Amino acid sequence: MLQKGPKTLTTIAPSADVSEAADIGEGTKIWHLAQVREGAKLGKNCIVGRGAYVGSGVTMGDNCKLQNYALVYEPALLGNGVFIGPAVVLTNDTYPRSVSPDGTLKSAQDWEPAGVTIGDGASIGARAVCVAPVSIGNWATVAAGAVVTKDVPDFALVAGVPARRIRWVGKAGFPLTKNGDFWICPETGNKYVEENETLREVEA
Repeated sequence: MLQKGPKTLTTIAPSADVSEAADIGEGTKIWHLAQVREGAKLGKNCIVGRGAYVGSGVTMGDNCKLQNYALVYEPALLGNGVFIGPAVVLTNDTYPRSVSPDGTLKSAQDWEPAGVTIGDGASIGARAVCVAPVSIGNWATVAAGAVVTKDVPDFALVAGVPARRIRWVGKAGFPLTKNGDFWICPETGNKYVEENETLREVEA
């Protein structure tokens, strides 16, 4: 199905399950067997891959990519240009239980969802798990298969179980190289400065 916007087309595959109460931005493409729940808000030019899930109330910025079978549970908040790899899981229950201590089945009113927040330009590698509540910084990279249990600073590359910072990366995604007082991107030549275990880009 094609929904014509004022400038670009929004594409929703016939087999996708997209709530009429979801807000879908111009140019966004939602592919086969994906599900987008009520109250979800997707920005412009996003891609939601086959079998991906976007929970009720999730907010995504513009130009985000959710690869096949990624699971983004509410109330996740994704900035602009976020990449979510295949089979990534963003959780929303800090202390998950199916039943209460008395053995009765828990309902939606018996727990309060906790979200994962992902900054602009960040990338989450295939099959990584981000355990809410955590924040992933701008332009950070989470390696494939990592389990994130603590906040990730801007421009950090984290890997492992649990995930730990192993490098710094620039906006192009390449690991940075130390040169004197600066960290340098080998792809763009942009410079970064490290201060108190954080990284910032040097203005040109």
